[in-house]
Amino acid sequence: MRQVDEAWLGIADAGRLFRSRDLSPVQLTQRLLERIARLDGRCNAFLAVTGELALSQARQAEAELAAGNDRGPLQGIPFALKDIIDVAGLPTTCHSRILRDNVATRDAPVVARLREAGAVLLGKVALHEFATGGPATDLPWPPARNPWNLALHPGGSSSGSGAALAAGFAPAAVGTDTGGSVRNPATCCGVVGMKPTFDLVSCEGVFPLAPSLDHVGPMTRDVEDNALLLEAMTGRRGAYTKDLRAGLQGLRIGVIEHFYTEEDSAHPEQLCGIAGAADAMRTLGARVERIRLPRLAEWRECGRVIQQFEQYAVHERWLKTRPQDYCELSRSKLRPGAVISQAEVQTARERRHALTREFERVMGTLDAAITLSNLEMPCRIDRPDEIARTYLRHLRMPFNVTGTPAMSVPTGFSADGLPLAMQIACKAHDEATLYRVAWAYSQALPSESRRPAL
Repeated sequence: MRQVDEAWLGIADAGRLFRSRDLSPVQLTQRLLERIARLDGRCNAFLAVTGELALSQARQAEAELAAGNDRGPLQGIPFALKDIIDVAGLPTTCHSRILRDNVATRDAPVVARLREAGAVLLGKVALHEFATGGPATDLPWPPARNPWNLALHPGGSSSGSGAALAAGFAPAAVGTDTGGSVRNPATCCGVVGMKPTFDLVSCEGVFPLAPSLDHVGPMTRDVEDNALLLEAMTGRRGAYTKDLRAGLQGLRIGVIEHFYTEEDSAHPEQLCGIAGAADAMRTLGARVERIRLPRLAEWRECGRVIQQFEQYAVHERWLKTRPQDYCELSRSKLRPGAVISQAEVQTARERRHALTREFERVMGTLDAAITLSNLEMPCRIDRPDEIARTYLRHLRMPFNVTGTPAMSVPTGFSADGLPLAMQIACKAHDEATLYRVAWAYSQALPSESRRPAL
């Protein structure tokens, strides 16, 4: 077998090695399980490692490939799953003592799709309790840490998914996103996180946070792998990779700059990252221009009211009967929904429709749009005041309000060696264009071989 560093193989590269017989799914799975056992005590990405199941699935994938039964690009590929998504026979804890003993009786549809594709489940990974709260120390499991600097927050709520990818524990992970919870850890951990069009990936079998805003999304270390993972999650083979390499020549891309230059401020290095990305897209042949959407405050307030109202409805019974079993952060974020009236939420829902129509109007002549993801750099995980201050300093909620696809893509590194990122957004059900833009831009980035020094 040719010498490769298996821990950092992506989906496409590992698949090629499987089919050339230079690497087997069992070898890759064993290597990753060994790495998790050796290093995850430092970043706490996993809540539960499913080693026996993973090796059984890897052996099945290996035997099927040897027999010529090729299920597609995810066959034999190990992945990590946010522990808010059901796998038959395994606990779905939502990182909460309330559901510590909750064992799923059936696979969520997204898990069933990945089983059909031949993917290998390494385990269930950490999140913020019930996909809200924050990095808490008053829960049965510790919070995940950022592999680039273990003193820092990895972003949430899909914190374990982002950390597992950045640490070289898995080439693929699945997260959920209600107000940015796939794109936040992707941004902080220097990976690619996609929030697809609302309902493209079923949320059945996923514990809800705010059902009208919830999305399930793929997380990987590069754009091509992300497209392959979404194809497996949706059963739409080839839908997002067919035109991946078509380039940017002639495309029109809007920059939603007023969010972070007029209505809010951003870290200077994040600003440099997105400015460089816009320049790169122009060099690649795209027409890049500033565009304007309704004010950021409107998007934030609309999403806040809907999310707080819906998440309180999900948790009302437990908040009244078992409040002590939540972490303090979760209680503080869930309880405000109790005072939101039906009239307020109806107004917010009507405003949501208007905001979505305006987004559709602005995007009518565009192929894609870009804006920042985070306004801040990751803060220390042991500073609750800083986490509280920075947690809402982002630009992700507009695309949960619209339900349209948005992806966090790395734009380089800060002077301190921390990942920088931006978002790319597209019209509803136009994930193919989103991947096309993201792939072309990512290929234009200077080649980086940096990896966290765990």
